[in-house]
Formats: sequence, structure tokens, C-alpha cells
Amino acid sequence: MISKKNVIYLSVFLLLYACSNNKNNKSTQNKENKAPIAIDVSIAALQNYNNPVEASGSVLAGEFVELKTEVSGRIILLNIQEGKQVSEGTLLVKLFDDDLQAQLRKYEAQKDIAVSTEKRLKVLLAVNGLNQQEYDQAITQVNNVQADIDFTRAQIRKTEVRAPFSGSIGLRTVSKGAYVTPQDILATLQQTGILKIDFVLPESYAADIRIGEDVNVVPDKKQAFTAKVIAIEPQVNTATRNIKVRAVMTGNASGLNPGAFVRVMMDNGKGKQAILIPSNCIIPETRNKKVALIKNGKVKFAVVETGFRGQDKVEILSGMEPGDTFAINGILFLKPDAEVKIRQVK
Repeated sequence: MISKKNVIYLSVFLLLYACSNNKNNKSTQNKENKAPIAIDVSIAALQNYNNPVEASGSVLAGEFVELKTEVSGRIILLNIQEGKQVSEGTLLVKLFDDDLQAQLRKYEAQKDIAVSTEKRLKVLLAVNGLNQQEYDQAITQVNNVQADIDFTRAQIRKTEVRAPFSGSIGLRTVSKGAYVTPQDILATLQQTGILKIDFVLPESYAADIRIGEDVNVVPDKKQAFTAKVIAIEPQVNTATRNIKVRAVMTGNASGLNPGAFVRVMMDNGKGKQAILIPSNCIIPETRNKKVALIKNGKVKFAVVETGFRGQDKVEILSGMEPGDTFAINGILFLKPDAEVKIRQVK
């Protein structure tokens, strides 16, 4: 029979033995936790990169105008040949102007009389046959009649619609004999020999686009054309935060019509270098982004600012320098100041 005293001694012994085993297990576990983590790393370096940017654009005619009359009247001559080329100055529309023509003839007759009177008075003035005031009145009369003639001729020109530049006539909307007003659009005139491309870019690209830079224009037919940037709107659109850019086609753009939709492609990374790292090396947090740097065999987390994002790489704007070593795998298991073992440099 085991005495009560012996049972107490045995219980104390077992308790001490169990505590000793727990300490040994914890010591062994701590040693295992402190073992360096094997990871692969890479070295940050400046690289040339491509940053393709795509924008939506519209094709515009080199010159475009809606043909309208300056005055109201009835059309007596209609020389709009739809779809045909016309030269600058060609008479396209003529309104009824018989009343103005009659008034012009009246003023021209008055001018003849005024000029004859001025010549006679000039002879008399030379021999002191009249005073200077009477002769000045004759000169004034000649000038007044000439002003009336010029005004009437200007009114007659307003009854004519001429081509302001050489181009292609669109579809006419009126017929001969119709009564038109300055609000009526008679037809359109477009200069299609030169085409413009208008497109918009986010304001973040304002410092990257340059006048004289070439861009690729891709219509729906997938045939790319080249255009040269000629102007940039200096003001950012406050509603969309975009800037408007205009380019001109530099080559043959057959198949492109004004008003067509096109895609404009440009390389925003052309001639630039930056630190590029794999996108899976970025540790996103609530307010910032971090990268696990390896310095003296330990992990140091650095807050970085990123730029453009490609298919598998991200541009680092700040927070890293060329030559920095950063982890490319096992990132989720790394902690600040943790010791690591570099398995391979990629």
C-alpha cells in the first residue's frame, strides 16, 4: 500500500517534470522561430520602360464652315454642287438685289453731277470767282455720295455667299427660289485635304505631352496613321480634369472622314528611366504602400510612392534608390527587423 505521504511526493515530482518539459519545448520553439527565413531578392535598378497611353479622339476637317446668308432674301442663283470641290471665292448663292442695284445706279448718277460741280467750282476758285466755303461744300457732297455708293455695294455683297476657302461642298438644304434668313444653313463647306485630331488626356499627363510630338491614330479599321501635336489647351477642364490636345495628320489619311471616332496612342515613357519592381512586391496598407527592403540581413519596410502600373511591374517614384535589395517572395511572413537568408538573387 502506498502511503498518503508518498502520493504527495509523487504528484509534486510529476508536476516539476511537466514544467521542465514545457520550458524545454518553448526554448526549442523559440530557437526554431528565430531561424532566418529563406527568401529570394532582387536589386533595384533604373530601367527604360514603355507607358502606352490610349485616348479617345475625333477627326475634324482642316477648315469647316456652315454656309449662311448675312441678310434675308429670295434665292435667284444656286450654285451648290453637292459633294464637289469648289475654289475659294466661288459664288455659291445669290439673293434678289434689284432694289439695291437701282439704288446704286441712283448714287452713281448723283456722283457724276457732284464731280462735275466740283470741277466747275474749282475753276472759279482759282480766279477768285467764289469763296473757299462753297468749294468745300462741293467736295463734301462728292464724298457723301461716294460713301453712299460704298455702303450700297456692301449691302449687295451681303446678298452673295462665296466660298471662303477651297474645299468640298456638303449636302444643300435649300432650293432656288426659297426665301432664306441668316439663321438658315444652306450647306457646309469642309477642307478635307488636311485633317485634325482632337483628343483629351488626364491632367497628370500635361507635363509629358509636347508640341511637335508624334502620336498614332487608330480608327476602327485598325490601320494606324501618324499625327503631329500642334496645340495644347492651356486650361484644364474643371469638370473632367482633362486637357484637350490637337494634332494634325502628317500623311495620307484616306478613309478618315471628319467626325469619325479614333483611338490616339502615345508612349508616355519614351526616353524615360525608372525603378520598376514586380507588382506582387508592393504591400498595400490603408494609407500607404510598402516594400520589404533587406539591409544587413534584416527586413526594413520602406514606404514608397508608385507611378504607372504595367501588366506585371510598378514604377517606384520615391522610397527606393537604385541598388536597394528588396524581397520578391515570402513577403507575408516577413516582420520588421526579422533576420532573413538570401536564397537567390533574381
